[in-house]
Amino acid sequence: MKLDSIKVFVVGNPPPGFGGRYFVFLKLKTSCGIEGVGEVYAATFGPHVVASMIEDVFMRRFAGRDPFKIESIWRESYGSGFTLRPDLSLMGVVSGLEMACWDIIGKAVEQPVYNLLGGKVHERLRSYTYLYPADGEGDEFYLDAERSAERAAEYVEQGFTGLKFDPTGGFSAYDPRQPTQEALERTIRLVRLVREAVGRKADLSRPSIHCGSKSPCLRKCRNRWRSWRGARAFRSPPASGSPPSMNSHACLR
Repeated sequence: MKLDSIKVFVVGNPPPGFGGRYFVFLKLKTSCGIEGVGEVYAATFGPHVVASMIEDVFMRRFAGRDPFKIESIWRESYGSGFTLRPDLSLMGVVSGLEMACWDIIGKAVEQPVYNLLGGKVHERLRSYTYLYPADGEGDEFYLDAERSAERAAEYVEQGFTGLKFDPTGGFSAYDPRQPTQEALERTIRLVRLVREAVGRKADLSRPSIHCGSKSPCLRKCRNRWRSWRGARAFRSPPASGSPPSMNSHACLR
């Protein structure tokens, strides 16, 4: 069996574009007709540039190869040219191509891929959702504590037991930066209202990428700790009267 051809799909995501403005998928086809699908995430370049990168790596490293030889193909794709450096864009491309190879292998041996990677462990997996605005709402939703609490309750009613959001607000290319006192107060209030809305039916978390450096995270955590007894923002009381672990996720639970 040999890898014969590739087709790349750039798929736009209609507004409001939750999850990203576009997605990049690829389909590999073998000489015997088996197809495998993968997805590439590489935000450093535009989607059509990424599509060209996928085609380039396929033609240089994957075309004509046995899809079962994933380890050899991966090492050659990553390390050829004596680079062996962590290239995020290349890793995104190679990951998507590897997914498609696993898809082909599973179809060739008529087994789900998890059986080839050690076997299934769980019958079901827990999932979480971000807090997103409802239809017709704009970005102002993300700083609205009352609406965030209402949406959190709606998601819990749908069955989610994990909620993720950034109570301090968005980040920019100029982060990390110190949050203002107003942002800290807004953070505390938003977390408190969300926790009150969902009770103990869901864990709360925040994206670590939005935390910035260690110092702003610790300031937020300390402020939440000071307001903890009234806000009840944490999942459970800290042991022996000590504050919770000073990391951004623990602070929201």
